[in-house]
Amino acid sequence: MQVDFSNNYFELFGCTAAFAIDEEHTAQRYRELQKVLHPDRFATKSDSEKRWSMQAASFVNEAYQTLSKPLSRAIYLLSINGINTDEETDTQMPGAFLMQQMEWREALEEAPSKSDPFAALDDLAKELKSETTAIMKEFEQNSTSDQWQEARGVVRRWQFLDKMRREVQAAEAALDA
Repeated sequence: MQVDFSNNYFELFGCTAAFAIDEEHTAQRYRELQKVLHPDRFATKSDSEKRWSMQAASFVNEAYQTLSKPLSRAIYLLSINGINTDEETDTQMPGAFLMQQMEWREALEEAPSKSDPFAALDDLAKELKSETTAIMKEFEQNSTSDQWQEARGVVRRWQFLDKMRREVQAAEAALDA
């Protein structure tokens, strides 16, 4: 089996380059590729074949990790459509979202001092999850209609939500400690 390293990740897994993918098909294709490309299958082969196997397996792993997570899949989809999502230089957000960010940050900071800090963090986590679900739908609509600049803005908001979700999890872990 040959792996064409010039293929994008969607092509590698036999998928259309779209946000909505058949996750079961992708997982099955990943297992098939790993079965054929796993470096253990090349233990008795030449050094160049072993090296190729390692590179191919690594490429397949990276592709699967990217496509199996919705946010990384969205970022990758933007990148193959020529859209840069550089977080360092792209700091513009809609005013309403900035205000919402401040409210979420305030809720996170105040949660430990609440009478039931776990409930406060749980409420915040639920709100972030709901917002993330809406953002995913918005991204899918924008990407389906090739509105890549709009989709880029959606991903920037999504990245903030993902970071905030991790901060809520860290706050919960700190309370458990």
